[in-house]
Order: sequence, then structure tokens, then C-alpha cells
Amino acid sequence: MLETVPTLLFAILGGFLPAVLWLLFWLREDRRCPEPRGLLLFAFVTGMLVVPLVIFPQKFVAGFFSGTLLFVVWAALEEIFKFAIAYFLILRRKAVNEPIDAMIYLITVALGFAAVENVLFLFHPFSTGDFIGALLTGNLRFFGATLVHVLSSATIGALLAFAYYKSKVRKEVYGFIGLILAIVLHGLFNFLIIESSGENIFIVFFGVWIGIIILLLLFERVKRIRR
Repeated sequence: MLETVPTLLFAILGGFLPAVLWLLFWLREDRRCPEPRGLLLFAFVTGMLVVPLVIFPQKFVAGFFSGTLLFVVWAALEEIFKFAIAYFLILRRKAVNEPIDAMIYLITVALGFAAVENVLFLFHPFSTGDFIGALLTGNLRFFGATLVHVLSSATIGALLAFAYYKSKVRKEVYGFIGLILAIVLHGLFNFLIIESSGENIFIVFFGVWIGIIILLLLFERVKRIRR
């Protein structure tokens, strides 16, 4: 039992550090009117809790799907659960009082989810003493999978931001479209990663980074939204 403690600590450090670093990076986009730290922490923790919540549905659908399609369905479940918990526990609070807030909180939830997912992926290589494999896995998740979670959830946030001053019906429509786009983005990433050879994986990651650049531009556009 005690032998697993260092392994778990390494996995937790390797899983949470990248997520926290990315969170600090994205919070800089909201420097003009920063969100309450307590609510940001709550959003991060709720994102962490989505991981155990989504495991059972993912195991359930595994009885109906297989191969690449299963990973795409899993991506859809993750996006639905992340958005649902953010919507019901965070996005309807009074603290969400400007368009950019939806993007900030959804990204925070996504990074909480990614942190726990990173730990799960890193635990095996650390437990077998494969530190090179753990380093490679950590880097790939830092520059790839973690950002896919950010990009997908932020897409929903961006649509909600553009609908912030619109009617309730339009907000619902925009949110639904954002969720569909998030599922497509995450599902496409899973599909390409599974289908790509090792030589093409960096092309997939390059596409993710193009998406991040677009996301940064969206942040600037959202900052200019006025009633």
C-alpha cells in the first residue's frame, strides 16, 4: 500500500500541474473583472467530480458501441456532463454577470475534468516505473487532450457569450449549438487520434493549436460585446 503513495503523488502532480498552469493562463483573459476565487475553485472541483460521474454511462454504452465509434460516444458524454454540471451549479449564479464569464467558468470546469483524467492516464506508467512513458504521456496531454477539453467547453461558452444579451430562447438555441460543436470537436479529435499513425499525431495537435488561436481571437471579440 505504501509503495503506491509515491506513484499516486507523481501522477497527481503530473495531472494537476498542467491543468492549473493552463487555468492561470486563461484567467488572464478576464483580468478586467476577475471572478470570485471561491467560485472558480468550486467550478474546478465540480469539473473533477464529472470524471467519476461519467464513468458509469461510459461503461454502459460500451455494451452497444465499439472501436472508434465508442470513443466518439464517450467524448459526447463527457461534453454533455461537463456542460450540464456547469449549467446547473455555476452558470445561473449572479456572479456570472458579463458575457466572458461563461467562457471562463466552462474552461475552469473543463480543466478540473482534464486534471483528474490526466492523473488516471499517468498512474499506469508511473506505477510500472516507466518515467519516460509518463513524461511523454504528460506532454501529449498538456499540448493535446487537455487543450481539447478547453477548446470544446470554451466553444459552448463563446456561443453563450454571444447570446448573453439576447432572449431566453436564443440563449437556449445558442447553447445547444455550442454543445453540438463541442461534441463534434472532441469526437473528431478522438477519431483522428485513434485513426492516425504516430507520424500524423502532431498534425492533429497542430489542428488543436489552430483552434486555440481562434479561441484567443474569440475572447477578444467577446470582450467587446455590449448591451
